[in-house]
Amino acid sequence: MGDDSEWMKLPVDQKCEHKLWKARLSGYEEALKIFQKIKDEKSPEWSKFLGLIKKLVTDSNAVVQLKGLEAALVYVENAHVAGKTTGEVVSGVVSKVFNQPKAKAKELGIEICLMYIEIEKGEAVQEELLKGLDNKNPKIVVACIETLRKALSEFGSKIILLKPIIKVLPKLFESREKAVRDEAKLIAVEIYRWIRDALRPPLQNINSVQLKELEEEWVKLPTGAPKPSRFLRSQQELEAKLEQQQSAGGDAEGGGDDGDEVPQIDAYELLEAVEILSKLPKDFYDKIEAKKWQERKEALEAVEVLVKNPKLEAGDYADLVKALKKVVGKDTNVMLVALAAKCLTGLAVGLRKKFGQYAGHVVPTILEKFKEKKPQVVQALQEAIDAIFLTTTLQNISEDVLAVMDNKNPTIKQQTSLFIARSFRHCTASTLPKSLLKPFCAALLKHINDSAPEVRDAAFEALGTALKVVGEKAVNPFLADVDKLKLDKIKECSEKVELVHGKKAGLAADKKESKPVPGRTATSGAAGDKDTKDISAPKPGPLKKAPTTKAGGPPKKGKPAAPGSTGSAGTKNKKGPETKEIVEPELSIEVCEEKASAVLPATCIQLLDSSNWKERLACMEEFQKAVELMDRTEMPCQALVRMLAKKPGWKETNFQVMQMKLHIVALIAQKGNFSKTSAQIVLDGLVDKIGDVKCGNNAKEAMTAIAEACMLPWTAEQVMSMAFSQKNPKNQSETLNWLSNAIKEFGFSGLNVKAFISNVKTALAATNPAVRTSAITLLGVMYLYVGPSLRMFFEDEKPALLSQIDAEFEKMQGQSPPAPTRGISKHSISGTDEGEDGDEPDEVGTDVVDLLPRTEISDKITSELVSKISDKNWKIRKEGLDEVAGIINEAKFIQPNIGELPTALKGRLNDSNKILVQQTLNILQQLAVAMGPNIKQHVKNLGIPIITVLGDSKNNVRAAALATVNAWAEQTGMKEWLEGEDLSEELKKENPFLRQELLGWLAEKLPTLRSTPTDLILCVPHLYSCLEDRNGDVRKKAQDALPFFMMHLGYEKMAKATGKLKPTSKDQVLAMLEKAKANMPAKPAASAKASSKPMGGSAPAKFQPSSAPVEDSVSSTVEPKPDPKKAKALGVSSKVKSAQGKKVPSKTSLKEDEDKSGPIFIVVPNGKEQRMKDEKGLKVLKWNFTTPRDEYIEQLKTQMSSCVAKWLQDEMFHSDFQHHNKALAVMVDHLESEKEGVIGCLDLILKWLTLRFFDTNTSVLMKALEYLKLLFTLLSEEEYHLTENEASSFIPYLILKVGEPKDVIRKDVRAILNRMCLVYPASKMFPFIMEGTKSKNSKQRAECLEELGCLVESYGMNVCQPTPGKALKEIAIHIGDRDNAVRNAALNTIVTVYNVHGDQVFKLIGTLSEKDMSMLEERIKRSAKRPSAAPVKQVEEKPPRTQSINSNANMLRKGPAEDMSSKLNQARSMSGHPEAAQIVRREFQLDLDEIENDNGTVRCEMPELVQHKLDDIFEPVLIPEPKIRAVSPHFDDMHSNTASTINFIISQVASGDINTSIQALTQIDEVLRQEDKAEAMSGHIDQFLIATFMQLRLIYNTHMADEKLEKDEIIKLYSCIIGNMISLFQIESLAREASTGVLKDLMHGLITLMLDSRIEDLEEGQQVIRSVNLLVVKVLEKSDQTNILSALLVLLQDSLLATASSPKFSELVMKCLWRMVRLLPDTINSINLDRILLDIHIFMKVFPKEKLKQCKSEFPIRTLKTLLHTLCKLKGPKILDHLTMIDNKNESELEAHLCRMMKHSMDQTGSKSDKETEKGASRIDEKSSKAKVNDFLAEIFKKIGSKENTKEGLAELYEYKKKYSDADIEPFLKNSSQFFQSYVERGLRVIEMEREGKGRIPASTGISPQTEVSCMPAPTSTVSSIGNTNGEEVGPSVYLERLKILRQRCGLDNTKDERPPLTSLLSKPAVPPVASSTDMLHSKLSQLRESREQHQHSDLDSNQTHSSGSVTTSSSSTANIDDLKKRLERIKSSRK
Repeated sequence: MGDDSEWMKLPVDQKCEHKLWKARLSGYEEALKIFQKIKDEKSPEWSKFLGLIKKLVTDSNAVVQLKGLEAALVYVENAHVAGKTTGEVVSGVVSKVFNQPKAKAKELGIEICLMYIEIEKGEAVQEELLKGLDNKNPKIVVACIETLRKALSEFGSKIILLKPIIKVLPKLFESREKAVRDEAKLIAVEIYRWIRDALRPPLQNINSVQLKELEEEWVKLPTGAPKPSRFLRSQQELEAKLEQQQSAGGDAEGGGDDGDEVPQIDAYELLEAVEILSKLPKDFYDKIEAKKWQERKEALEAVEVLVKNPKLEAGDYADLVKALKKVVGKDTNVMLVALAAKCLTGLAVGLRKKFGQYAGHVVPTILEKFKEKKPQVVQALQEAIDAIFLTTTLQNISEDVLAVMDNKNPTIKQQTSLFIARSFRHCTASTLPKSLLKPFCAALLKHINDSAPEVRDAAFEALGTALKVVGEKAVNPFLADVDKLKLDKIKECSEKVELVHGKKAGLAADKKESKPVPGRTATSGAAGDKDTKDISAPKPGPLKKAPTTKAGGPPKKGKPAAPGSTGSAGTKNKKGPETKEIVEPELSIEVCEEKASAVLPATCIQLLDSSNWKERLACMEEFQKAVELMDRTEMPCQALVRMLAKKPGWKETNFQVMQMKLHIVALIAQKGNFSKTSAQIVLDGLVDKIGDVKCGNNAKEAMTAIAEACMLPWTAEQVMSMAFSQKNPKNQSETLNWLSNAIKEFGFSGLNVKAFISNVKTALAATNPAVRTSAITLLGVMYLYVGPSLRMFFEDEKPALLSQIDAEFEKMQGQSPPAPTRGISKHSISGTDEGEDGDEPDEVGTDVVDLLPRTEISDKITSELVSKISDKNWKIRKEGLDEVAGIINEAKFIQPNIGELPTALKGRLNDSNKILVQQTLNILQQLAVAMGPNIKQHVKNLGIPIITVLGDSKNNVRAAALATVNAWAEQTGMKEWLEGEDLSEELKKENPFLRQELLGWLAEKLPTLRSTPTDLILCVPHLYSCLEDRNGDVRKKAQDALPFFMMHLGYEKMAKATGKLKPTSKDQVLAMLEKAKANMPAKPAASAKASSKPMGGSAPAKFQPSSAPVEDSVSSTVEPKPDPKKAKALGVSSKVKSAQGKKVPSKTSLKEDEDKSGPIFIVVPNGKEQRMKDEKGLKVLKWNFTTPRDEYIEQLKTQMSSCVAKWLQDEMFHSDFQHHNKALAVMVDHLESEKEGVIGCLDLILKWLTLRFFDTNTSVLMKALEYLKLLFTLLSEEEYHLTENEASSFIPYLILKVGEPKDVIRKDVRAILNRMCLVYPASKMFPFIMEGTKSKNSKQRAECLEELGCLVESYGMNVCQPTPGKALKEIAIHIGDRDNAVRNAALNTIVTVYNVHGDQVFKLIGTLSEKDMSMLEERIKRSAKRPSAAPVKQVEEKPPRTQSINSNANMLRKGPAEDMSSKLNQARSMSGHPEAAQIVRREFQLDLDEIENDNGTVRCEMPELVQHKLDDIFEPVLIPEPKIRAVSPHFDDMHSNTASTINFIISQVASGDINTSIQALTQIDEVLRQEDKAEAMSGHIDQFLIATFMQLRLIYNTHMADEKLEKDEIIKLYSCIIGNMISLFQIESLAREASTGVLKDLMHGLITLMLDSRIEDLEEGQQVIRSVNLLVVKVLEKSDQTNILSALLVLLQDSLLATASSPKFSELVMKCLWRMVRLLPDTINSINLDRILLDIHIFMKVFPKEKLKQCKSEFPIRTLKTLLHTLCKLKGPKILDHLTMIDNKNESELEAHLCRMMKHSMDQTGSKSDKETEKGASRIDEKSSKAKVNDFLAEIFKKIGSKENTKEGLAELYEYKKKYSDADIEPFLKNSSQFFQSYVERGLRVIEMEREGKGRIPASTGISPQTEVSCMPAPTSTVSSIGNTNGEEVGPSVYLERLKILRQRCGLDNTKDERPPLTSLLSKPAVPPVASSTDMLHSKLSQLRESREQHQHSDLDSNQTHSSGSVTTSSSSTANIDDLKKRLERIKSSRK
């Protein structure tokens, strides 16, 4: 229990993860307490425990697990973040809790699952539980089923999805485990409780016994509808409210709920869809045409079997339906007709709504086939047509059905009526609107008078059904002329009818009748316009408003009951609370006089017909006064107007009296209850006077008053017919003028267009021009309301007249109708009128179109024409389409029946010839206009395929398809499109074009709809997938459409639909939904009002392409940001737009307009980074195009909106170039003052400028280039560095401009490119410019080549990408170019390279044609420069373009980059290798050029130079190097795919091409040197080591043998490999990852290399071998000790077995083993002894003692003994416990040997064994007579070999030698390396000097050993700042020391008394050797480079810590100091 105290102190989370169960138990208990204490569910505390929850439930200890489950339950119940853990916790519960024996655990597990469901994670839980059902452990399966059952029982079938459970039920019933079967039975009973018989079909195939048991259980269930007993969090509040209500007032609501719970699941939904099309017999289509009926029967029977599947998969059944239809229609064998009908039934039942598109084709055929008498045929046909009816709507097939009603055959009539009756039963009051009922009733009324009784009975039944469905009120108007007998018969039938929807429908209708809105009596003229709208297909004839309506409800539209009665019959009793529609009987003149005398003065009545006009005038004045004073209720209007009409009446000759009379009429109309009866008395007179010059205005006033009293539609009709029955043209023209104004004042609603049109036509034909002009003006006003369709009526007018009409329409275009000012107040309370107006448009619209005479064209659509359209030859197809277009054009307006045309055109929509596709689309557009609203029935079979075309890759085809879809939708409304699954199927297709176009279309259409079909929800899952589409446009469109979907479906439904998404997606989508919720527009009841006010409420949007809506679409695509002025001009329309939720700016206020004072660029923190992330993550379009498309401009505009001032953005995106110039001027002005803003928006500014490059206007281009020059100058001053993103989206477009014809532009572009090199590395510019050389524009090619030459000249060969070879080969291609300028440029560029690089150019450019080569040689000769001139000279001769800050930049490249970057990198710069192959990912590229171009300003943080008094120091000082940010700048954004990048680079390490390999190694080295980046290599170590030893093998076997290869290349490769390895084995964590096998191969490779005599012969060979020596030590020390020991043993075994192996090899392996033995005391605890002993056992098995003794050398046996001896000594007797891995211990002598040793060591003292060890390791061959001395010496050498005590050891050795001058230390040194020996000698010499004071050696100047050890920078960072491990400043002496070591190493012994370098190899595990060895390596590389470049530094390089090989040293120290002082000054000045 000693540990208790330990874990008690730990915090909760650590306790919970402790390995002791008690600790965990305590942790869980504490966690439980914490969870219970946290009150706030959103507390951040919860998040801390997120990771624990899974551990709580999956604990391995049962007791602890129980406590964990309790805690988890509390957590899930209370933490808002718990949902995130659903998947992992539930899967943990399923796998680790449900299999527990304890019932309590299982209960808690189930509770946790149910709690997750309660917190809205039902779907995830269900998914895990269903996975659990596949578990092999039956306990788990049973628990999962039980959990599902409980969940269903508690939460109900709305939350728990039954379909997936039902799917697995049959499998569960087949389980071998009884427990599983029993549980399955229980859940089946539970499911049945919820869905009743829908469960039967899926279970029909289970074992009959089980089924019987189930049936028995099912019978016992209560019949009531079940209710959930537990609710989701979101429902709980609601539930609480419900309970309160119920307790307060019964459960009315509850009852409502039940209703919709029960029939919720349809068995069809639970079934799997079966695909049958592929299973049709191959020869089906041949057989069905066969002559023998038996063959046809076989074909049909095959289909019949297939269609018996209850649910069929959607597909293209068109051909199959066509074949079956043909059999039904044409086959002579009635048996086959019945069979085909059965097949159709099966198809309709299996496909349901998906069959709807074929219904229209089949229905007429089936109905006509009812002429058959055979009962089985009739029955089959009835079943077929009934099944088909259910797949479509009555609306869609009404045309076909009505057409058949006129058939002469009584059976057909009878069956059609019966079919109508059956169909009506499926309807409700709302789905059987008046518009649909009317034509059916008319047809059926003919049938009730038919001679055949069966026809009459059928008609009665149909009418009776209609009566039952919609109620008497709606049907009675149509039955007005039916005699009583027949009426009774109809009612009788109605009572017998059983409706499909139960009694509900009837009741609903009756209830509704009491409400004002949907009432449907024709007598009252009310059309339930809400209902009509709902099914969006009203097709009424001329509609008129009934004169007056009640104030409460909206005004009703009525139609005259019979055409004869001019409106009067249609206007009887309208009851309303205030205003009654005044219906007056006509009174006789006597009654009138009587009533008038009661209210008028007697004199007045007498003088009415006086012959003196003055008396008449006086009488009128009195009359007027009396009327003014009269009360409305008392005013007998009819009597008064009769008095006025009394002689002389309207023939009054005095105009004053007449004016007064007319004024009084107006007064009476305004003040009294004025009826139509009264109006008819006066109207004739008014029309007569309307043309009168003096009285005309009064007449018009009176008419207007009457119109207000009796409604305009009625008044207008009366007035028009009266005016045109006269001959007076003046009256006619003035009436038309009055009407024009009246329409503007009253609005257009209810006007009878048809009557007007005929009158207007008469007027247009009038001879009097005034009448014609008035008529045209009236048409203009009508056009405002009716839209372009008005023109259709006048197509046949004379061209001159037509042009006048068009001119008038043109004037009206774009205007919106004024809001009605009259006719509202009196008849409705505050705006109910508008509510109705919203509906009106559609009615008027359909009305107008319905009036057109339509032509039947089906007879012209012949089968020849159809086959032409489907011909193989496209020209013939085109002819066919031309014909169709001709037919439609000719007919103008056509009837909906167009035969086979739809199928033919559908085929052409996916024609391979895009021209035909476009032609087809144009035809379909024509078709829509020609057919009008009747095109509805073709939406499914032709409209949806048009939508498919929106996915076409060609822009113009998509545009045509969109126009067509819009033309269709204009005619059909949106309901047809949204119904069914078709639209969602389209959206499901993963075609980005289709998705973005379709979503864009929906976003445009949805906001205009009041309601949508429920099927819209089917699109939502696909909408969500679009939100995460790879294509940025699709995502944007989906986001735009989101608010409109939500507007119709509501947030809840949308949020619920996210349930099926992956958790990550779900979170994103929910966030977007929240955002959309905020932007959600109001439901368009509001938008209809908004638009109806300005439009007078009567112009349907669809008849208004010229007004608001079109402007909408135009302005939002072409010019989405109108400038403020325009927005104001748009006025109304922009208001409408905003109402519809379009993103179009509403009016910009003046204030905004003027406010241009603020900053133009707004700094958005991290804005640029976010944009780059978006582009990288493909959330937005990548800026990459040949010409900018709209979506790019839109995207840029959106991105700019947040960070560019609004007014500037308007200028920038204006369509006029002058605005662009203004914008550029503003940007130039603000450049200096807003540096930060400019840099923050730089990516956007550059992108915008690329758009300007595509403008044709030169002034803009010049201005843009001017701006760019200033911009890049600013950026270089600010030391800014262009990001990759900015460069790649700008440079390619800038380079396009380098080929401009104008010199001045080219010059500017070159200047900009020049400046860009200051902010973007030249080597990265190179590929862009290289790409530019591939252009077709020769000027561009030439300029780009020249630019490349300049780059090479200024920056050396290193800029050439991907490699100089490749780059030069590409440049050389252009020597043969056609264009002289290009040839010259290419030659000049190569000459430039030649000047830098000498003859090697010829090797790099590869083979050229003779002609090209001679041109090149000639040019090189001509160029005066000497080819061998080293780049240093070049620098002197030609100042580089980028002036380097460093005055002595005498390297190949200018900037200090090279000097500062990692030394290994020079390996590649020396040989002119590029920085990295282009394919290498950025993370691992060394951006030398970036550093170079920074000129040491940006990326270099210069450390403060330590100021020392230089005079005190006699030795030369080396300045510490500046700290560089060692990594390439892109390391920060390491991608997730680092691993794949590393894999790629590692694969290049083993490349056969030396350069590739070096390059890869360089990059890996850079990674290894960054401490923070080195982890990236983790997991790749073995892979890297394998690549390395493969490369070593390749060098050994191939490269070394290759005569052609320069050996210094190989040395360089070796240096890189060794440097890399040393870096790697410096990092212990990585070194330990190396596995045994890999280490064995690596050691093999390294030892082979050490023994390679060919290396020794090379001048640098010794250096390499020394480095390898050092590396081996590192490998031995840092690797996993077990792995390396094991590897060495196996390697020794292999080398002894191999006959070819040299004895030297084995010897070196053994030396390594000795080294390991020496390390054993420190490492014994970390070693897996069992494995080592197993290896030794195998070794001894292969080499028994006898065999070992036969070896030439005694070393192997001694090595083995030493190893075992050391192990025994360290482990003691315990070692015998470690033989566990050895199966048969007797196979070798290991065990015996160990026992012997143990025994021996018990007898002996330890000294012997100590000595033994030393003996093995140090090769002391003498017998140990001087045991003590040796021990003492061994101790000393041990100290020297250790890091800490090396000084002490040397001092002791010195003392010892002084004491015993004859002591022989030779044996200790003999076996060690040369380095170790010289190190010891040097050390002794130094001590000697110190002691005897022969001179001051800086090493001893007060620097502790600690400092000395760390003064070498370890190679883990490219250039570490030199300081000791504690980060203190280090004195210059350290640097001096270091310099000396470096010099020593490079063979430059400074002076005799200098101390040699501190390098020891196999003896000393200290840091110095490692560091120094890498330095050695680098200096080596640097030397190499120097020799290659054949030029020498005359001076130490200021930025390099190592010295170059050829440094000349002065002999005196003072010279050195002066030298250093100068250098220091120079550095300081250059850095300022």
